[in-house]
Amino acid sequence: MQQLTMLVTAQGKWVLPDGEEFLAALGDPEPDYDAVGFAVRNLGFVKFQVLDRLVTEIELCPRNVDLRALLAVERLLCEAGTNLFRVRWLADEWHSEISASAKHTMARLRELCAPVFEPVLTERFRVDPQDPSVLFDTQRGRATALGHMAMKWRVAFGNFDEKVLDLASRNNLLPLTAIVAFDSPESAPVFRYIGNGHRYTTRQFHVDAIGEKVENMPDREYGHWITEFHRSVASSGQPRFDQVTATINGDGDDGRHRRSLAFHRLLLPWRMPSGELLITSCAAKLEPDRATNLLPQAPDSSVVK
Repeated sequence: MQQLTMLVTAQGKWVLPDGEEFLAALGDPEPDYDAVGFAVRNLGFVKFQVLDRLVTEIELCPRNVDLRALLAVERLLCEAGTNLFRVRWLADEWHSEISASAKHTMARLRELCAPVFEPVLTERFRVDPQDPSVLFDTQRGRATALGHMAMKWRVAFGNFDEKVLDLASRNNLLPLTAIVAFDSPESAPVFRYIGNGHRYTTRQFHVDAIGEKVENMPDREYGHWITEFHRSVASSGQPRFDQVTATINGDGDDGRHRRSLAFHRLLLPWRMPSGELLITSCAAKLEPDRATNLLPQAPDSSVVK
């Protein structure tokens, strides 16, 4: 079997595993151990192999990979010219998966290397992360309103169409749905849609806010807080499922200046045909004094289409 093996350093520089540049980057001129494995596991190197012009294999330890190394791999991946792409990555143990798409492989690498988002908890805002897999992998989870939205995202491969809002409406989620848009994962998200069930502010805000930054909500602290959740989903390309309790300041149409809310929230990343990135936020209310990790139930008539 013919193979080409290269390594990219944490600084994004390509080196050969038996070359002087690799040894210099390793910091050991005469290693008597598996130097390549050590560099991948501990130094943020990425191993890139082309096997017999058929399979491109990428080996990495995602928690150590610098963005410069990731970008260098992505550029070379587009030129590999193989039919299959295998990714091997180290978490607590080694994992492996294979794809027939270079584009999908690049997206998967970004997902694996995305920084883990640790939400800030304050006196007014608290989040208890839930496992999104329960919405996909359990019968009960798939039968809920949020489960139907999650399954729509999965079967549509994250591509947004008019049926997304139709499904939210049929599952009684539309009033507590919001949609934000990103020009890029690093940009500030802006509102594209706000359901009329968001009553912690005035109805006029629902109109005026379209096109405005999420962080500029009347309760600025809350706006900045939820912006970071949306950014993390945009960066990872994966759903986020949370139980949230929040006390939100704002002048609602009913004259109330503060509301205490508890809800399950599902954030889903979508791509528009234009390439624009959207995040849908769908919420199912809970009683603040009865917040629980149990999933909210969906109407029996709801289906995914």
